[in-house]
Amino acid sequence: MADADLDVVIRQLARQLHTGLMSRAKERRDRFNGLAAKAKGKETGARFKMMAKTTMEQATAAARRLQMSADNVADSYARAMRVAASTPAPAKPEKPAREKPAKKAAKKAKAKKAK
Repeated sequence: MADADLDVVIRQLARQLHTGLMSRAKERRDRFNGLAAKAKGKETGARFKMMAKTTMEQATAAARRLQMSADNVADSYARAMRVAASTPAPAKPEKPAREKPAKKAAKKAKAKKAK
């Protein structure tokens, strides 16, 4: 993975996060469904079932946003690298010669005028 493009790595990490998020959401959904089955009243059972359904809806929406964001970042990075690769490197400008003797002469002239 040392020479892999970072956009591929970004997509892999997003896929791992998506998988983890959805597995946790399913665990929580199953927990709520279990509580609904054990509930003594109909209202309590219905409330737990609604919480299980809402949990999955919210997790699915969050996973979709996460995937979209990762795709956008990966595409942006890949585009930036293509642009950087196609742009030629600027040539270094030549440095001007130093003018120390002229500056020293100007300082000496100022010193003479001040006396």
